[in-house]
Amino acid sequence: MTTNAAPQPCLTLTSPVDILAAVPYLVGFHPHDSLIVIGIAERQAKVVARWNLPFPPGTLAPLAALFRREDVTEAVVVGYGPGEKVTPAADEARRAAASSGVTVGEVLRVHEGRYWSYICDQPTCCPPEGTPYDPSTTRVAAEATVQGMVALPDRGALERTIAPAEGPVRVAMRRATAEAVAEVRAAMAAGAADPDAYARRFVAEGLVRLRAALGAHARGEPLDDAEAARLGLDLTVIRIRDEAWTLLHESHAPLWKDLTRRLEPRFCPPAASLLAMASWRAGDNVLATIALERALTVDPRYSMADLLMHAVQNLVAPAIVRARLPTPSELDAAMGPARAPWLTPLTALLDEGHG
Repeated sequence: MTTNAAPQPCLTLTSPVDILAAVPYLVGFHPHDSLIVIGIAERQAKVVARWNLPFPPGTLAPLAALFRREDVTEAVVVGYGPGEKVTPAADEARRAAASSGVTVGEVLRVHEGRYWSYICDQPTCCPPEGTPYDPSTTRVAAEATVQGMVALPDRGALERTIAPAEGPVRVAMRRATAEAVAEVRAAMAAGAADPDAYARRFVAEGLVRLRAALGAHARGEPLDDAEAARLGLDLTVIRIRDEAWTLLHESHAPLWKDLTRRLEPRFCPPAASLLAMASWRAGDNVLATIALERALTVDPRYSMADLLMHAVQNLVAPAIVRARLPTPSELDAAMGPARAPWLTPLTALLDEGHG
């Protein structure tokens, strides 16, 4: 399930074909076997939600609360696929809208180049065999392009935008990671007599590197391979990752996207989770969900990704999570001085790579 709960760019929609032309731009790709719900308030799309089909009964239960929270007054429902997949889901979406007092303006099913309306039963305009449509005949695509919107061929194409980098980039990052790992191993060995002292030094230096990376990003300066690899190691320590979380801004998404692609896969869950949080706060829940799937594929037990996935799936407002984030000083007060066990997740990943 993916949901964008933020004002969407303004597109002129006056017909079913306009709606069908707009949906790929609103979700970021051309959907298949999907249910799309567009929530409208003051003549503007405020919510664009997508679910894979089929889904179990009750999946749309959080939708009514989302409609109320976003002051949605009208909804449009579009299902992609055969009737046996779409009809039960469309019916559930209509019930969710009705339970929150939302008017359903249109319910469409799309399959193999034709559409059917669940609202209209007039054979003159909505024939039983469906209506063929050509989205290129509307102005929607041009309007969307002018506003910087993109419709990728499918969800897989969007997934590939954060897939691990390959070729020379991967070779260079693998080398930089090996060098960073060797440096950390040597420092750990040197600090073995007082591991808590080493942990305090590691965390302090890691926080400096994190803030330097955020500063470089703000100036438009990309991280080199060595900087990226070392930051990937730093972020495995929860105190450093949580600093990034407390300082997070939507504008940081490109930095975390770059690291999600460049880091060696075992080090990517923290960066992917930060990318998800930044995307979620910016209203791009499609990318947020894909980033979380990436993190959980690498580490199914990664708690930050699991927490965020639960919030996204239950249509929680990003502001609720943002309001509960501690400040860096509150993190220090709550967690206290760094201790050797803080480095255990990093040590496990170093050993994994060594094996």
